[in-house]
Amino acid sequence: MKYFQQIAAAAAIALVAGVVHAADYPEPVRSTFVIKDFAFEDGGTLPDMNVSYLTIGDPANPPVLITHGTTGQATSMLGAAWADNLYGPGQPLDAEKYFLILVDAIGAGESSKPSDGLRASFPEHTLLDMVKAQKMLLEEGLGIDRLHLKIGFSMGGMLSWTWATEYPDFMDGVVPVASLPGPMAGRNWMMRRMVIDAVRDDPAWMGGDYVEQPPMLRYQSAWFGIATSGGNLRLQELGATNEMASAYVDERKASQKVGDANDVMYMWNASRNFDPSPKLDQITAKVMVILSEDDERNPLELPMLTEGMAKIADGQVVVVPEGPDTRGHGTTYNAAAFADTLAVWMANLPNAPE
Repeated sequence: MKYFQQIAAAAAIALVAGVVHAADYPEPVRSTFVIKDFAFEDGGTLPDMNVSYLTIGDPANPPVLITHGTTGQATSMLGAAWADNLYGPGQPLDAEKYFLILVDAIGAGESSKPSDGLRASFPEHTLLDMVKAQKMLLEEGLGIDRLHLKIGFSMGGMLSWTWATEYPDFMDGVVPVASLPGPMAGRNWMMRRMVIDAVRDDPAWMGGDYVEQPPMLRYQSAWFGIATSGGNLRLQELGATNEMASAYVDERKASQKVGDANDVMYMWNASRNFDPSPKLDQITAKVMVILSEDDERNPLELPMLTEGMAKIADGQVVVVPEGPDTRGHGTTYNAAAFADTLAVWMANLPNAPE
């Protein structure tokens, strides 16, 4: 059955305003799995591919793989808005009941990335490469041959779709958050291309052998954030006058945090060939897609949503309504918006723990 469910607006507004429950879960443990002679989709290889990851809980419990967004890393999924609503006792991903695995994707965190030394000679990795490395970590590094759940936010949602379509028998359930079941195209890709090209066309880029971070990296990162992850009503309030809007831009430019330009551009480019749509009808896991009404990167009106969900045997869409405190693409990072709904859905997954 396919159906759309909208979370009550009052609950959504309360949650984004910062009403969260402090979580008490075991301390994450950092580990690294090394893959010898890792082969990339583009034909490149890496003699030693480091896959860094965090684990929370008992390995004997049902495993849950959690993946981060494009410019994030595993520790991003420990942020209070996400983890404090999901990992604690009685919460949907209770770390006393599940074995949580938070992975640094290729190119992020402490996993292998261009800034380790290869710079622009690093293979141009894709989301499929990331999933391949994660699967090798699970099977060869952790001895896991089946996941109970695969969940991820933004790029992590795209990785969830990739997992579900490439390895449909590997999991009981999959939850793509802030990601549509269609190709990386349209405005989403246009804006990503603008970020990539603006930085790589910057004379300071020097073909990836820059001495200092290209200045356009900061400007384009601030621009993309305002364009795709602020919330229409919230940004209008913050910039209600021309003077207020200009002051907000100045503040964003001054405070914008950026990583290494090669790492960041590689990560934006990794989604270039993402398209789960040809294999959606092969998904055997139960699917819950979590979206927000104000997501600028994943508009609900795009036909790929209804067309894609129609191909899935057991899928549903949960929508968080727009409000004055929602954050556009970032709305669903605050898991309080959907934690109760996710908990009910998880209780009905095959092999759900007591």
